Amino acid sequence: MDAATIEALGKAGGAAALGLAAVGSSIGAGLAGASAIGAWKKCYAQSKAAPFILITFIGAPLSQTIYGMILMGWMVEVAKSATAAQNWATMLIGGIFGGLGIGVSAWFQGYAGAAGADALAETGQGFGNYLMTLGVIETVALFVLVFIRSSFMG
Repeated sequence: MDAATIEALGKAGGAAALGLAAVGSSIGAGLAGASAIGAWKKCYAQSKAAPFILITFIGAPLSQTIYGMILMGWMVEVAKSATAAQNWATMLIGGIFGGLGIGVSAWFQGYAGAAGADALAETGQGFGNYLMTLGVIETVALFVLVFIRSSFMG
């Protein structure tokens, strides 16, 4: 296989990592956003103050897109290096599965954020607990980022 094809396949893994992470972030933010809007509507209907802090739940899944971008940057760096010939398959497959792992973390963070938004709007309590739950889910994305990187960059 020629060097240009090897580099392109390595970069494709990076693009997959970013793209799949972003898909998960979009889905997660959409789920949490829809729930927050519903929670705000309930507050307005009951003449209660609508807690602006629900925006935290909507934005939480967006960090996974950043992790996908970081992974893509590392992969592009390796794709341009002399070791690319030995690593292109690892980068391609790692980018796909790394992006999926990061993206699914964002997706489920959105589910948890949706539940947190609803619960916080209804009770006005538990924000710290809900935020810690999102942090645990986010840790999966961080693990994926680090472990995929170490699989082809040492």
